[in-house]
Amino acid sequence: MPRNDSSSVPTVLVVDDSLDALDLVKRLLQPLGYVVYTADNVGKAVEILSQVSIDVLITDLKMPRVSGMELIRYVRDTYRDIGIVMITGYPSIDSAVESVKQGADEYLPKPFTRKELLAALEEVLEKRRQRLLGNVQPVPARAAWEGMIGESPAMQHVFSLIEKAASVKATVLITGESGTGKELVARAIHYKSDRASRAFVPVNCGGIPETLLESELFGHLKGAFTGAIDSRVGFFQTADGGTIFLDEISEMSLAMQVKLLRVLQEKEVCMVGSSRPQKVNVRIIAGTNKHLPDLIQRGRFRDDLYFRLNVISIELPPLRERGDDVLLLARHFAHKYAEEMGRPVPTFSDRVLEQFRCYPWPGNVRELENLIQRLVAMSDSDTITVSDLPPSMKTSDLLLGGGFHRSLAEVEAEYIRHVLESVKGNKTQAAKILGIDRKTLREKLEKVSSISKGEPTSPS
Repeated sequence: MPRNDSSSVPTVLVVDDSLDALDLVKRLLQPLGYVVYTADNVGKAVEILSQVSIDVLITDLKMPRVSGMELIRYVRDTYRDIGIVMITGYPSIDSAVESVKQGADEYLPKPFTRKELLAALEEVLEKRRQRLLGNVQPVPARAAWEGMIGESPAMQHVFSLIEKAASVKATVLITGESGTGKELVARAIHYKSDRASRAFVPVNCGGIPETLLESELFGHLKGAFTGAIDSRVGFFQTADGGTIFLDEISEMSLAMQVKLLRVLQEKEVCMVGSSRPQKVNVRIIAGTNKHLPDLIQRGRFRDDLYFRLNVISIELPPLRERGDDVLLLARHFAHKYAEEMGRPVPTFSDRVLEQFRCYPWPGNVRELENLIQRLVAMSDSDTITVSDLPPSMKTSDLLLGGGFHRSLAEVEAEYIRHVLESVKGNKTQAAKILGIDRKTLREKLEKVSSISKGEPTSPS
């Protein structure tokens, strides 16, 4: 049965053999807008699950006949996207680890306060929302636009600017960090414009040696220089009637900038070795990952060329500022490369999805795409876990997951929880990864439990 989307009123199923406990949770949640269903045994819970779309399951651990642990296992096998909170009046480290191992998102010992219950629910709903974004197919139509994917306000603003730029003939300057998709934006502008039936020619100015750039852009006559055994047209002639995208425009020398400025002013090019200019009808779109006004102040970029290029400006946001777009992109790339490789589409663990959201992505969308391609190719499981991620991301996860305001004990507790999740609760493996014995791990797990409850810990 399909589940509610993340924008609908949350529905909660509470399962507990204590009628008083059921009534308490219902009275706490209903005034806050939650739709609450209750069941005093697992059989009734399974029946409700088959008839109603549930977002979050709150279940007691110990119940007659069939336990809450078995219910968690059933829900994870049947309804993967439901969020799960395990509650129990008999808390222990073993039961907490086992409940997480079976698929619970949060573990809440009784008695709990209203604040603790609501915090657990909010955390579970957020994990569920990320799970839906990162693992459910297909990518929503509203998020896919002209080969680009994004629901964030920043990208919706970019899409709006592309529409406006496509409707006029002015030059466009696209700025943004490397890997943000400047060429995709240039292509979108071209193919939504009245030049769509003509050529789109991308040129990486930084990838062509300075001595060859003029010839590559404007063409050359036979014998114009050593090695010019034939006459050849340049990129501008190839793009006649269409669009040329000059990426990394900041890498152009000042001498070449003067020649490009003439093209913009006169609408004509002069082949190397010729004194006769040729008229060209080309729309110029430029891209750069540098801040051109800074280069102008340092004498490395001409201000007159900058003003000619910067008629319409589109700044692309880095991936770290695009919120949930990273989850949509991860899903898109997972499907893309699984199909290319003939492999099953992997799912991402909740912790991996959380890490995708908090990692700074210095290489932006290009880095994410390369990572997903590698994970699809190298993973031996249908689920990508934190242990599959590269070391740099694991280090970032440890340091940045809660900022630098946390105590060392809190960071250690968080790291132990991550290691346990990565080995699916296997304490022997966890101890081996942590470089400690099982007895030390048990002691540290007791501290983890204390920190989770907000209790002070004694120094080691």
